[in-house]
Parts: sequence; C-alpha cells; structure tokens
Amino acid sequence: MVKTAELLKFEYRDYKDPVNKIHRLLKEGKLFALKKGYYETNEHADPFSLARSICNPSYISFESALSFHGLIPERVYAITSATLNKKKDKQYTNHFGRFTYQDIPERVYPYGVLFVKLDDGSSFQIATKEKALCDKLYKMSPIKNYDELTSLLFDSLRIDEDILNEFNIDDMALYAEKYHSTNVDILYRYLKRKNRWPRF
Repeated sequence: MVKTAELLKFEYRDYKDPVNKIHRLLKEGKLFALKKGYYETNEHADPFSLARSICNPSYISFESALSFHGLIPERVYAITSATLNKKKDKQYTNHFGRFTYQDIPERVYPYGVLFVKLDDGSSFQIATKEKALCDKLYKMSPIKNYDELTSLLFDSLRIDEDILNEFNIDDMALYAEKYHSTNVDILYRYLKRKNRWPRF
C-alpha cells in the first residue's frame, strides 16, 4: 500500500521519533521509498500499480503499453507513462524499477485509457493499443509518407502487423483529429486505406 510521509508519521505518532522509525523500516526492508514523501509497504507490489502514485495524473503508455498489448515482441523493463503539464520528461528510479513520464496533449489525455484491476486488489490505468501507439508516434520525429511509416512501424518499432490490422478505425479517426500530429494522421490514413477491402 502506498503511504505518504505524513500518514506514516501519524501512524507512528506514539513513537518518540516517528521519522527515525520510518528510517529504520527503510533500512530493514519493511518500507520502500517511491519518491520524496511517498512509500510502499509491499515489497512485491506490481510496478504498474505504483506509476500513478509516483506521478499523477498519468497512465501506462508508450513501450510498456505496447508490450502489454502484444504489439512489440520485447519485454520492457522501464515503466513508461503518459502525463500532462509537466513541461519536461520526468524519471524516477527506486526499488521497483525505473519510471519515466512524458507529456502528451491535454486535449487527448482523457481518451483511450483502460482500468485494470489486479488479483491483490490494486489497479492501474493503461492506454489502449491504439492510444499507446499514437502516444509513441506523437513523441517521435515527423515522417513524410507511408514508406517512412511502414519502416518506422515494422523495422524500428517491430510492431505486430496482425494486431495493428485490428485497430479500431473510429478511435484512430478521433486521435488523428485530437493529436494535431503528422505521424498520427499518416497512421490513420494508412490504416483507413489498408483496411478498405475485406481481409480473407
């Protein structure tokens, strides 16, 4: 469970020195610092469930979400999230791993986010496969045409083409309108053209 320093001080208010108690728990491996003023009590907490507590608002996206949805073959070790109004990328490293956060436009932030509940009762928010790829493309250098797009998708990012073909075209139309991104717009037009005819 994530707890703030103030909550822990209140819980240990009967100790002579609550701050020293917190430091002892950290040294004993019974408490784990997430960032300044925030702690996790469960050594085995799922990193995805901690990402939003470390930087709020945020949701899992980019490589982490692409891997989660099976769009890329690689296992991703850093926990990558989308956020907004942070001006610059942020990164935190702690017992649970490396957490990175990148801004996306506020106008598109609320769309395409799933709520996932874990067996231990914790939860996290994660981008849909469509939103995760749009977030990724939005942060990359602009491309010019379909040839550059296919090279980027299938050679550089190693996107699974079968899953890409399952993208919701209505969602992609919305993202093409909201992101104001050349890359996202080209992806939408590419998918719309590619999926014009029935696949057998």
